[in-house]
Amino acid sequence: MKRIILLALILIYGQQALPQAQRELTIDDLTKWNRITEKVISDDGSIIAFKTEPWDGDPTVTLYDNGGSLRASFSCATGVKITSDSRFLIFTIKPAEDTVRVLKLRKTKKDDMPLDMLGIYNVSKVKTDTVTRLKSFKLPEKWSGWIAYQTEPVKEKAPAKGQNAEKGEAEKVKVEAEKEKKEGEKEIPAGKKENGRKPKSESADNGYALIIMNLNTGVTDTVKFVTEYLFIEEAEMLICATTGDEKSLEPGVILIDLKKGSRVALYTGKAKFKQLTADKKGERVAFIATEEEKDKTGNTYSLYYWEGKGTAVKAAAKGTAGIPEGWIINENGRLAFGEKSRRLFFGTSPAYMVKDTTVLDEDRPNVDVWHYNEGKLHTAQVIAKARDARKNYTAVFHADLKRVVQLATPEMPDIQLIDKGDAPRVLALSNLPYEVQSMWEGNQRYNVWLADVLTGAVQQLKENLNARVRVSPAGKYLYWYQSSDSSWYNYDLAGSREYRLTDVGTLPCYDELNDVPDAADSYPPAGWLKDDKAFLVSDRYDIWSLDPKAGRAPVNVTANGRADRITYRLIDFDPENEYIDPSVKQYLLGINAVNKGSAYYSLDLKKKDVPLQLMGGSFSLGTPVKALKEDILIYTKEDFGMFPDYLLADLTFTGEKRLTNANPQQKDFLWGTAEQVRWISLDGREVEGLLYKPEGFDPSKKYPMIVNFYEKSSTELYRHRIPEAGRSTIDYHYYTSNGYLVFNPDIHYTDGYPGQSAFNCVMPGIMSLVEKGFVDVKRIGAQGHSWGGYQVAYLATRTDLFAAIESGAPVVNMYSAYGGIRWESGANRSMQYEHQQSRIGATIWEAPQRYWENSPLFSMDKVTTPILIMANDADGAVPWYQGIEYFIAMRRLGKPVWLLNYNGEPHWPIKEPNKKDFQIRMSQFFHHYLKDEPMPKWMKEGIPATEKEFTLGY
Repeated sequence: MKRIILLALILIYGQQALPQAQRELTIDDLTKWNRITEKVISDDGSIIAFKTEPWDGDPTVTLYDNGGSLRASFSCATGVKITSDSRFLIFTIKPAEDTVRVLKLRKTKKDDMPLDMLGIYNVSKVKTDTVTRLKSFKLPEKWSGWIAYQTEPVKEKAPAKGQNAEKGEAEKVKVEAEKEKKEGEKEIPAGKKENGRKPKSESADNGYALIIMNLNTGVTDTVKFVTEYLFIEEAEMLICATTGDEKSLEPGVILIDLKKGSRVALYTGKAKFKQLTADKKGERVAFIATEEEKDKTGNTYSLYYWEGKGTAVKAAAKGTAGIPEGWIINENGRLAFGEKSRRLFFGTSPAYMVKDTTVLDEDRPNVDVWHYNEGKLHTAQVIAKARDARKNYTAVFHADLKRVVQLATPEMPDIQLIDKGDAPRVLALSNLPYEVQSMWEGNQRYNVWLADVLTGAVQQLKENLNARVRVSPAGKYLYWYQSSDSSWYNYDLAGSREYRLTDVGTLPCYDELNDVPDAADSYPPAGWLKDDKAFLVSDRYDIWSLDPKAGRAPVNVTANGRADRITYRLIDFDPENEYIDPSVKQYLLGINAVNKGSAYYSLDLKKKDVPLQLMGGSFSLGTPVKALKEDILIYTKEDFGMFPDYLLADLTFTGEKRLTNANPQQKDFLWGTAEQVRWISLDGREVEGLLYKPEGFDPSKKYPMIVNFYEKSSTELYRHRIPEAGRSTIDYHYYTSNGYLVFNPDIHYTDGYPGQSAFNCVMPGIMSLVEKGFVDVKRIGAQGHSWGGYQVAYLATRTDLFAAIESGAPVVNMYSAYGGIRWESGANRSMQYEHQQSRIGATIWEAPQRYWENSPLFSMDKVTTPILIMANDADGAVPWYQGIEYFIAMRRLGKPVWLLNYNGEPHWPIKEPNKKDFQIRMSQFFHHYLKDEPMPKWMKEGIPATEKEFTLGY
């Protein structure tokens, strides 16, 4: 008997010790998956913070030390920052989503909804302080010890008739009153007038109290009614604009020395202030202001300049010599100081037009007039109206000469500073003469000038240049890539001479994989060496050093990239550093074009050695983030089954420590594997693709398969693909977890035949897998969105292989799409067909047959596959009438088709409930046709418009 009891206990406890069986992912599981959306490492590398958040739910900020230990965790936190002395973690605390949801269900008024809070965590004291009703906060970036913030005022509630105000509100008013009393103000009972006037209240126009806190002591200072504020970049100072408190604090602009505890009034008087700007040391300050506080047009601003003594002087205003007649100081113009020169760059513009208020709006015609020869298409003008209304033109104030020079003009509108504004000239550009042809070309052409900073006189350098001109960091050269001859050029500013730095015969810098009917772009340049001594560019694999004056042949600094088929790219650890210092070791990320693995390398630019591999393997590496002052960094490593959690190491990449563990629940689910596959296309090319298999894949079994593709994805063999209820595509993990194969083939395009190109690559790829015996040939589906949606719609007209297809935001009629509008930008779509993704390479008049044969609509009678379409009525990329044309054609032909329109959503659903709904319906669609699951109600019967609010039909 004892033996029986003992055996039973062993069985019971043994079962409890067994690992829990893994299960299939559900759509609900996808919404709970976490992403790491923020990362911050302290300057000394001692602490590292991350924000982790699910697709649906509250974020969490976690803090680690450089030993890999978790130090703290904060719920509902976002916008994390670390002070430069590593002593404090600062973040915003959002109201919990569940709390907000409950209050919304109760129809809570907006003013009564919970507001953000400020979190201040003291690392050494392990203590968190909070500030309620947070409006904004700022930290100095390059020094520490202070924070400034503003809070939303408490809004008083009028008591109901015959009743006192609610107790809670009375308490709030009392707290606020006591707070003001402590700050030295006379306590005023809520709602009571002082001296016959209602006390000044905080608002967007009046400003809000600015609290300046010493983080080390907790002592605060307050400036009331502040409309704008900023910390000086490299000095312990702060400047702010205030409208004054009508008592002891005068309105104006104040410079506060936080070290000395002193204040200097840079401007005193009632005004509306904008564009507070200071140089790095706080030795110069500029802003614009208008004393016409009721000016709604913005025509009365003046530019003010302060240079260390006295008060700010008026540097420029409407009518100042040098500013064109009828022009104003534009309130939207960014202010910028020359770094070493006494120059201040600002914006001007023609005065704003004033609306005739003697005419009623209903008496005014409401019409858009489209003109065939206006530069920007009218639909694009409408989209850009608000931005264009803020258009301004760069001018410069020379403080040493007390002179204003207008640099930009309506005919020459765009200015780039050279040598941070200290050079004798600036770069000026205009694409205006070429705007009409950009409608179908899709790219920009420019006229290029140099403008004299002292006189405004211009020298034209280029006309009709189809390239983007940039300025070298030290300001010695202009440089550009000319796609028409696939070459890099530069212009020596001192020598006034142009140099061609590369040609196709010596260095192929053009994108070798370009497959659109347009000239190929370059690979991204690596950057300039210090003092502009050399320019580093990239080909498909290697990094090359170019002599800016073409005095030597290009030098391959990575040496072995092409030979070993490794694509090298420099890692920039300091985004503020504008150049590459050859005296320090450089670091690179290399990706192997054959096996798709990646590695980190080091490189000594002074030697001719190949890059030294530090760490690498069969995974994908992210771009590392380094501590500013120490050789400590964080980075990610991922593959299909490994989430890109963050790792900690030094610059040798040895002894790595794992920090985050964003999704520990992954172990509970069936997952799958990814592998590379190859086959030969129908037109004889070797094609690569990716095949994703279910967990526990058995090659002797038959599996349903979904084909999903866009253009080329085989380089993503080691991409993790974070599970999500996605907006436009299948979730690979969900489908492999539920027993599907997922096939992702590359497409190689031939100009003029995009549909046939997809067919040539996809169909033999599918058959190469069918021949292996594990694909159920009767249960193959396809899914694509946008360009992918077009391609799967085309395939449905050419084959009956597919049992079901989901086609999202597809173009099915290239004729109507050619003349369509991308409503998000207002741009015409013709450029896509003549030069870009749609790859026809000609107009509808030059090649009408190509438009016809590539349009699925005209072969819809051949479709035998059930189709699920998603086309949303606010789509700004593909006009949703393309989806309607698709649906109507299938409906007219009596073929099974469903259309999902997520009301008010753009090219894909953005709202989480809509994304989840799309994934549920798409999975039900595929489960029915590929796994014989019952047809849901929405597929069998539809959802009548009268029942939309009451049932989902799942």
